[in-house]
Amino acid sequence: MQLDLPKKRYYSIGELAKAFEVNTSLIRFWEGEFDILKPKKNKKGNRLFTTKDVENLKIIYRLVKENGYTLEGAKKKLKEKGTIVQKNHDIISRLEGIKQELNKIKNQLNNNLT
Repeated sequence: MQLDLPKKRYYSIGELAKAFEVNTSLIRFWEGEFDILKPKKNKKGNRLFTTKDVENLKIIYRLVKENGYTLEGAKKKLKEKGTIVQKNHDIISRLEGIKQELNKIKNQLNNNLT
């Protein structure tokens, strides 16, 4: 899953909800369910997600939404094989980035031929 997020130190819950195409309530729910999500809160109580939080959200999203795990199943998967899940996520993210670049090159070649 490639997200269209600018490089920043912190992201608001609204930015992440838009990028993941989910409701903010789902992200708040996942925050309560998964220990790996620990956003900081400012004086107003607004959640500020770090880049690490975004990566953890990607893993949770992939397990629950794309692979169809239940919340309990996703929690077990994260606890049992945390490093393997992280490595797999990193590999998939890199491959998705490569695919995106190849599609850009393909589109540029198609535009040049026409």
